[in-house]
Amino acid sequence: MKLVMKRLITACMVLFVTAVLPVRADEALPDQTAREVTDQIIKLIKENRDTYAKEYKKLYAMVDQNLLPHFDFRKMAQQVLGPEWRRASDDQRNGFTAEFRDLLVRTYATALLKYTDEKIVYQPLKIAAGDRTATVKSTIHRTDGGPPVSINYSFYKQDSGWKIYDMAIEGPSVVTTYHRVYAERLHKQNLDQLIESMVQENKRAAAGGSGTPQ
Repeated sequence: MKLVMKRLITACMVLFVTAVLPVRADEALPDQTAREVTDQIIKLIKENRDTYAKEYKKLYAMVDQNLLPHFDFRKMAQQVLGPEWRRASDDQRNGFTAEFRDLLVRTYATALLKYTDEKIVYQPLKIAAGDRTATVKSTIHRTDGGPPVSINYSFYKQDSGWKIYDMAIEGPSVVTTYHRVYAERLHKQNLDQLIESMVQENKRAAAGGSGTPQ
């Protein structure tokens, strides 16, 4: 699990570029949206690295503000919980989604703070007209000499535009990985207890500046 989390942290640094698809001029493609968002986040981190390294709450708030419009955290949370989502109350769904979002935002932010201009190679994005799902494939070539890391980002199209709902790092997706983690924990505790444990884990991680769940 530690290896999966490390890959998650590394994967979250990826930008999306290069696409071939004729679309309306006013419609942003998945790669275009992600490039703009990530470029903005990295720009702010470079300008404020010392501040963010000392005050993680400011870092998390900045990343959350920039990511929130482009990730469908609720859909991700629904897939992670699986059948448990259907049995959950509205309050439980909202609570789990909020804590899961905080986990992913913290992981993403921590990764970008460590960004050192890794080389990223992207496969051309090809989508047929009318498609409502898309996968952006990329490979990170690390500067530390380690093996390259392959990442696939899954998008789906809403009326308001393209949203990220999952990503896969060297095989299993983030949703699949966390589904297994929380399914195991739900054998030992109920959903309210799981959510409360996530609240406490997020608080401890935020206080300690950690991007990895405890």
